[in-house]
Amino acid sequence: MDTAPKNNLRWWILLTVIIGTFLGRLDQTIVNLALPKIINTFGITVSAAGWIATAYILANAIFVPIWGKLGDTIGRKKVYIIGFSIFIFGSVLAGFAWNLTSMIVFRVIQAIAGSADYPTAMAIIAVTFSEGKERAQALGIWSSSFAAATVIGPLLGGPLIDTFGWRSVFLVNLPIGLLGIYMALRFIKESKSKIKSIFFDWWGAITLGGVLSAIVLVLDQGPDWGWLSTESMICYFTTVILFWLFIKIENKVPEPIVDLKFFKIPAFVNALFNNFVVFMGMMGGVFLIPVFAQTFLGYNATESGYLFMPMAAAIMLAAPLGGNLTGKVQSRYVIFASTVVAAIGIFLFTGLDAKSTALDIMIPLSIMAFGLGFGMAQRTNIIASVVPQSEIGVASSILALVRNVAGAFGIAIFATILNNRITTNVLTINSFSKLTSHIPIDIQKYIGLIALKAQIDAYDYVFLVAAIIIFVGSFATLFLKLKKERTDIKVQVE
Repeated sequence: MDTAPKNNLRWWILLTVIIGTFLGRLDQTIVNLALPKIINTFGITVSAAGWIATAYILANAIFVPIWGKLGDTIGRKKVYIIGFSIFIFGSVLAGFAWNLTSMIVFRVIQAIAGSADYPTAMAIIAVTFSEGKERAQALGIWSSSFAAATVIGPLLGGPLIDTFGWRSVFLVNLPIGLLGIYMALRFIKESKSKIKSIFFDWWGAITLGGVLSAIVLVLDQGPDWGWLSTESMICYFTTVILFWLFIKIENKVPEPIVDLKFFKIPAFVNALFNNFVVFMGMMGGVFLIPVFAQTFLGYNATESGYLFMPMAAAIMLAAPLGGNLTGKVQSRYVIFASTVVAAIGIFLFTGLDAKSTALDIMIPLSIMAFGLGFGMAQRTNIIASVVPQSEIGVASSILALVRNVAGAFGIAIFATILNNRITTNVLTINSFSKLTSHIPIDIQKYIGLIALKAQIDAYDYVFLVAAIIIFVGSFATLFLKLKKERTDIKVQVE
């Protein structure tokens, strides 16, 4: 029978996938707080500990499109539960890791399993909520769980680590995960593409995995290696060669893991471009806020986390409001306006200095988050609306890839811009400054003031660049031309 779940069951399904998405994103943010304790326990360097995060990012990026294709092929509920179950298992293993090697292996297991969530969850929502406006609202609410996890991670992680130790941030996934699996088994109805797949594009998956590995690796390690170092050049060369092979393969295989015909759809391409620019600017700019607060305002990690609470509230409020405009206002105008508001929020950070208050951070964060959240449902819904139902999982995995790579790209590029700008500022400020005293303490103060001014001005510059990038990216959505939104999405129930 072809029918979508009705009445309250749909909202239980939404809550179920929100738990999975929330837990996966919570793990990414909460583990960063535990790194200092892990470093002490294992007796490793900060550089070595960085591979705990890098390995997770690599594995997650590689397997997102694979899970998306498998979900469309063998069943989204099946893939969702398999991924969720392995993620919990990997979390427990990570909680009992005994050295760096074991931790990296267990984090890779977590990442491989966790990457099943995004494409399958989005596809489950898309086929569960068949009516266009309601689907946009559901996708907006679901998308807001990303922001909630980003904020709640530091707030929950600090007390957990201080009270129970770093292993608790992994073990806490077990009870929450078991609840999520129970709800998935009870509420989610199986769905899959009506087009029966007889071929899996393994070579496409392997070459795409190589491309993503090289890109993410150089973005993550580039600032330390140097963008023109031998290691970085090898990554660039690998990316180009494997990407060329990937395109060749996808144009020939009968069932490609990434259907390149998607990129012939102007609305799909423009939506991806807007997502890339927004997430690059947002991640590239916002990741500096906790650093600024702790370095120049004297906040500790927990206090820095509190700064993001209004941001979570703003994005969770804005997401369903934006979704409600589906069918009333053209998506391109909603996304354009929301992106401009997000750019304004980022721009307001350019006034930060050593005397800034908590409100000076919370207000711009909230404005930026409201703008981001207001267009989030529309951005996601466009992807679900312009591709065939049979390939929603694959299309959503492409969106996830774009967002992940954009975030990594933004952080890497803006970190480099910050460091280069600090150096430039020091030279510039020093050339226009003069010290007449030869007293050592005065010299030290002079150097310290120049360094302080150079760093604060560098942060302002990065925020300005991020705001300009987001503002420019907003215009891509004005070229979105959508036919009447498809509202006949149905789910094959088994």
